[in-house]
Amino acid sequence: MGSFLVSNGYSYILLVIDYVSRWVEAIATKTNDARVVMDFLKSNILCRFGVPKVLKSDQGSHFYNRVMSSLLHKYGVMHKITTAYHPQTNGNQENIAKNDISQPERLESPLGGRSLRT
Repeated sequence: MGSFLVSNGYSYILLVIDYVSRWVEAIATKTNDARVVMDFLKSNILCRFGVPKVLKSDQGSHFYNRVMSSLLHKYGVMHKITTAYHPQTNGNQENIAKNDISQPERLESPLGGRSLRT
């Protein structure tokens, strides 16, 4: 979860990447606490895609805490913590964050701001 310039009160981006398909789910947040991460995992990952076997994260306090540990234990998810100050262990996330998040113009709507009539 990285800090960025404040836009409409949002200053953080929570990024979740599927290890195999490299599918990216991201959300802008106002805070970087455990509650935001837990709510995002429940509503956007567990409910939409099912329960993953492993969650790999850095040692940030929003990922590595008692609340997150109990949630992952409840669903039987193994939590792998990466080494501090070694971004290569989080290679996929670091590359995507570096290439896509730093260039917001690439995150436009796939419809180019248009809506489709149904």
